[in-house]
Amino acid sequence: MVESRVILHAHWLSSCSWRVRAMLHAKSIPFEERPVDIVKTGKQLTEEYRAINPAQKVPALEIDGVTLVESMAIMQYIEDTRPEPKLMPDTALQRARMREICETIVSGIQPLQNFGLKKHLGTEEKFLSFTKYWTERGLQTLNDLLAKTSGAYCIGDQITLADICLVPQIYNGVSRHKLDLKTYPIVSKVYENLLKEELFQATHPKATKEKLKINL
Repeated sequence: MVESRVILHAHWLSSCSWRVRAMLHAKSIPFEERPVDIVKTGKQLTEEYRAINPAQKVPALEIDGVTLVESMAIMQYIEDTRPEPKLMPDTALQRARMREICETIVSGIQPLQNFGLKKHLGTEEKFLSFTKYWTERGLQTLNDLLAKTSGAYCIGDQITLADICLVPQIYNGVSRHKLDLKTYPIVSKVYENLLKEELFQATHPKATKEKLKINL
């Protein structure tokens, strides 16, 4: 593996960006984070950024002389090329269960919270009602899935890609919608356990905002 400068194009509060930030930290990969303001200035919609990510979204990762987009593809690439510490379960069934959790989050919750939907739903009230409904439905699904798989974390007692997907999304739901996680006790237990891990403390949006000296 030929190492090169690693650059993460991301937004400090983006759940997809947090996934990749956490993945890089878990693998002890030094990186430079370059902020992309997707809320106020719409920097992601510029032609300059489109040359980096054709979808004009975050994150994008420059690594090993290439640029990768879409957080799950980035995470899998990092896992494949930097296999230690291992963030995949040992058995085929456990890996399938991990992917069930990941897909519930990245396909069933996160896209339906995207700020890009706001302009299509008319009012702030309609947008928040829409995103809250799909978040709550997704959390119930996660609670049912975790009943089959969880120990301290999503898949037993090993941190996996499922955990790296779960923490940013639950944080998003709690901070945006003030959801009461008592309704989802297994999700709540796993989330609270994970928040204590240095991996998520070091890559937390608040820590990232402070590190990058972002003023709102």
